[in-house]
Amino acid sequence: MKDHKAIYLMVLSTLLFAVMSTLVKYLSQFGTFQLVFFRSIGTLIFTMTYLVYNKIPVLGSQKKLLFFRGLSGAASMVLFFSALHFMAIGSAVTLRYTAPLFVALLSVLFLGEKIRWIQWFFFLIAFGGVVMVKGFDTSISFLGFGIVILSAVTSAITYMLISRIGTRDHHMVIINYFMLIATLAGAIGCLFEWQMPHGIEWLQLLSLGVLGLIAQVLMTKAFQIGPAYKIAPYKYVEVIFSLGFGIAVFFDIYSFFTLIGIVMIVLGLVLNAIYKTKKF
Repeated sequence: MKDHKAIYLMVLSTLLFAVMSTLVKYLSQFGTFQLVFFRSIGTLIFTMTYLVYNKIPVLGSQKKLLFFRGLSGAASMVLFFSALHFMAIGSAVTLRYTAPLFVALLSVLFLGEKIRWIQWFFFLIAFGGVVMVKGFDTSISFLGFGIVILSAVTSAITYMLISRIGTRDHHMVIINYFMLIATLAGAIGCLFEWQMPHGIEWLQLLSLGVLGLIAQVLMTKAFQIGPAYKIAPYKYVEVIFSLGFGIAVFFDIYSFFTLIGIVMIVLGLVLNAIYKTKKF
């Protein structure tokens, strides 16, 4: 029963993340940094309040690691929001999810970790999908492709830093660093590209932080009550939701080979996630 509840929470979380990404693209008349600011400040208010109320040290015990985790996370957010200006939302979300490929590569190069041959096979499937998406999706420019891949790389660095931080610092402290640095980066960027929202645009911008917060809480709760090997693959349901929203809201068109590429990316990454957590 708990497993079913965890899966439900994860799917609901991915739905909210997809809605948030769709809203970011819908609000593309605003600059990237302004969108990052509104996405971050709503969550920051919650995390800061939580830490102060529960008397948890805001700065944590691993300040350098926490700072660089926040910096890499903020960079990834800025890059991903920027990439949404250059391509269909489904393609952007899918390519961002190639982060595990870069986690594996960076782990081999800098940490000396060994990747089993079956995992390299899964990564090869995913990489083939990346080639197909870039080759057949005419909405993806080289600039947009470079930005979203760089977003995936910075996400990979973020995952590695979170792993290094471990449980020695409260998870809310980790999120708070991320949101604080992203809010500051967004605020500085707003000095150069601020556009005054009007009417319902205020509500839409403020909802970015609310959606991101609820989605993050639901995902965290899902991993707390369900086994990782059963829960983790459902993260990729966000790709399906994003494709659907892209078609319904922006009338995105995907070629047959682009869809095959997307399936290959998700398949390779899901198989690797299952292998890592269950060792089938």
